[in-house]
Amino acid sequence: MLRLYFLLILTLTLALTVFSADKYSRDDFPPGFIFGAATSAYQVEGAAREDGRTPSIWDTFSHGGGDVAVDEYHKYKEDVQLMAETGLEAYRFSISWSRLIPDGRGPLNPKGLEYYNNLINELISHGIQAHASLYNFDHPQSLEDEYGGWLSRNIVRDFTAYADVCFREFGDRVSSWSTINEPNVFAVGGYDQGTVPPGRCSYPFGNCSKGDSSTEPYLAAHNMLLAHSSTVRLYKNKYQSKQHGVIGITLYAFWLLPLSNSTEDINAAGRARDFFFGWILNPLVFGDYPEIMKKNAGLRLPVLANQESELVKGAFDFIGLIHYTTVYVMDSSKSLKLENRDFNADMAVALFFDQDGDVPFGLFSSEYPLRPWGLQGILEYFKQAYGNPPIYIHENGQVSPHISSLEDASRVEYLHAYIGSVLDAIRNGSDTRGYFVWSFLDVIEIFGGKESSYGLYFVDMDDPRLPRLPKKSAYWYSNFLKGGKVGSDGTFELEESLGESSSDAIVSVG
Repeated sequence: MLRLYFLLILTLTLALTVFSADKYSRDDFPPGFIFGAATSAYQVEGAAREDGRTPSIWDTFSHGGGDVAVDEYHKYKEDVQLMAETGLEAYRFSISWSRLIPDGRGPLNPKGLEYYNNLINELISHGIQAHASLYNFDHPQSLEDEYGGWLSRNIVRDFTAYADVCFREFGDRVSSWSTINEPNVFAVGGYDQGTVPPGRCSYPFGNCSKGDSSTEPYLAAHNMLLAHSSTVRLYKNKYQSKQHGVIGITLYAFWLLPLSNSTEDINAAGRARDFFFGWILNPLVFGDYPEIMKKNAGLRLPVLANQESELVKGAFDFIGLIHYTTVYVMDSSKSLKLENRDFNADMAVALFFDQDGDVPFGLFSSEYPLRPWGLQGILEYFKQAYGNPPIYIHENGQVSPHISSLEDASRVEYLHAYIGSVLDAIRNGSDTRGYFVWSFLDVIEIFGGKESSYGLYFVDMDDPRLPRLPKKSAYWYSNFLKGGKVGSDGTFELEESLGESSSDAIVSVG
């Protein structure tokens, strides 16, 4: 009853919330707050077959779609220069395990080691903090072939050893480490629906050549939690006191609201939060999986033994969040009557992009609905449900078709609104410490490939030179970072130019 009351009050509070931080500047954020932008290795580096790198599961899944990407491997100096001109305070990138340790364990690749040292040194020399992610859907294919990757406990040992190398070689210059990116989405997409690497699923939940959707998502996520926790303990025991960095894990986080005010839909929204967020956060904060997951998944959900619970509980300095929009939740408890169930059937909800229930989740392909109060809602929920942990927003941005137009006014509007919502949440007590735009450049997207775009900088992927050109959003973000006062309409005068497209005098959301 208390839980239901909490959800009702929270929903009502959000419904009445007015977006208030519509006029703000960089200086309104607390001291130490970091603004940056993000990419990931497979989506941006290219050079997939060069200098000793071996295939990852993402290479196999995409059939080489990221072989070139946007070639940051060769253009990192140019890109870091752009970051400095933009005014980025931090850059969040991921390390390719198969570039650094081609066989997954054993000898290091000197060229891979050299590349990441060069990238980090270049960032530091330009006054940009290095925030590194150890894993983004891309363990070496050799480990997948040898023992099934995240389906085996062996990966806990190998991932921890890989992390040890990264801490030893780069940790003196890395401010923040994230162990695993989106373990919740990766487990469902990779092992239930087959929509992301390694592309495993079973009928009727997907059309894959191998997999078991009813058990593998839970097993993979369990091993990810153990690997994360083992890695965090290693960092804290061996490196943190000397290197003074922080370490955490990064979740994908829709804000989830009930489609109606019925008791069934309100309970469904709470259940969805437990499945999406609690799957990872409950073990980290409380030492065990949510009760509703244990009830609905039964013996298919691995048990956290006492020793594992002690290892996992408290194994973070921060929680990273990846958020793009809010979705609406409708009860679908009838799925619990199915004999063969997967994660979604156990969760027993239907998800919709619109409040009328007309646009099912997964069919939305254009811009994200502008719902900045949803990000504020997540931050408030994490504050109340999980003890207000330190949070970095590791990805937030607007998708659009990948076209040559640099007039991305909708992205400017999106950034203006969502950054303002972060400020609102901080003023309401959220311990949010950083914000990263996804993405710094147009990259190879896991959904949409070259057809969709999130970048502040346009990359012409049909031009072999892969030139980078600033969009309107790059100008807007740059001027915000450099102290420009954002008006209520998202407009301010430009004070500095970026690259070749510097003729505009005003950046506006309109």
